Amino acid sequence: MTAAPFDFTPLLPAGLPAAATKWTGLAKYSFVGGNNDPEQLPLDGLIDAIDAVLKREGRTLATYGLESGPQGYRPLRQFLSAKLKRDGGISCTADDILIVSGSLQALDLVNATLLARGDTVIVERDTYQGMLNRLTRLGVNTIGIPLDQDGMRMNVLAGTLADLKRRGVTPKYIYTIPTVQNPTGTIMPESRRLELLGLAEQHGVPIFEDDCYADLIWDGKRPPALHAMSKAANVIHIGSFSKSIAPALRVGFIVAPWAALSRMLPLKTDAGSGALEQMALAEYCTPHFETHVPALRRGLRAKLNTLMEALNEQFGTTAEFEEPKGGIFLWVKLPDHVDTLKLYQAALAAGVSINPGPEWSTDKAYSGCRLRLCFASPTHQQIREGIAALADVCRKEFGVPTRIGNVEMKARG
Repeated sequence: MTAAPFDFTPLLPAGLPAAATKWTGLAKYSFVGGNNDPEQLPLDGLIDAIDAVLKREGRTLATYGLESGPQGYRPLRQFLSAKLKRDGGISCTADDILIVSGSLQALDLVNATLLARGDTVIVERDTYQGMLNRLTRLGVNTIGIPLDQDGMRMNVLAGTLADLKRRGVTPKYIYTIPTVQNPTGTIMPESRRLELLGLAEQHGVPIFEDDCYADLIWDGKRPPALHAMSKAANVIHIGSFSKSIAPALRVGFIVAPWAALSRMLPLKTDAGSGALEQMALAEYCTPHFETHVPALRRGLRAKLNTLMEALNEQFGTTAEFEEPKGGIFLWVKLPDHVDTLKLYQAALAAGVSINPGPEWSTDKAYSGCRLRLCFASPTHQQIREGIAALADVCRKEFGVPTRIGNVEMKARG
């Protein structure tokens, strides 16, 4: 007779995230996650880089990368120092950079350093799901600021900061994705960045700048990073190689004053991010990054065009969106009566996975009819077929008029 399995449930502490579901594979048409284009991944270059760096420095893997210190592989930090100066105007040295296991670990380290239960933070109303989930688990009071075509609205931010000050509350930070915002795709212009920095300095609040998508602007021209523009040195800047090279490498970075980095390092309890990944990136990126990324952008832009064409063909005017200036996702509004949390389930049953809007917003009512579509990973054909399948689900489940060619299709009762 087989004994019953041990029940761990009574041992679980309060506050754990919901239990994970067992992995059943990707949907046939997957528009979720921060995945990239498999065909644009520089596989041959990475193979050559790994081969070269292993032959030259492979035996250093025996010592937890101690030759470079706990902040990460020094040649990669040196590459980043030069890149950040060239692209974002950030003046920093290798010693101002901490290599981390993807931008998610960067979020965790900054939050663990600065936040306690009951604290208040300010974010964009629509923002990265991974950040919102973390703030919820930490028991933090999260205030969302609405966006327009230029990002976070400064008039609302100014009013919010003034109101908090009257109540004796100082936010721990203002979290923003100013360059190719996730999920809206907006880019905050330099003039508004100056306003944001001025408000932050006036109220004594640091800025947490998430710059993970800045390499993917279609024309390659970006405003200076907030970190570069700050005169008060009150900006913590994070970035990643996930969108420019490959997300599964799990390599990100933090740029911050040593006073902040020195408090984050003791919290990085993984004995260092993967050394081979760092070594391979340094070896590949130093000679190839500036030619690889423009090619990647061209491929992604072409997929965005296919996605927008498919939405217009299948939905007509019932799917509203603003063309993003870069990135890997499109923020789409469906008719107000569509509940995208319910649409998610119905679409998944039809083989289409989407990101429902409420998971990416502090305002569930506003975002209830919105969804995020990531277009980087599926092929052009999969984009067309997937959007057609999604339109069919919307027509059947919500009565949303959609278009096939020039013919409007409505649900039948």
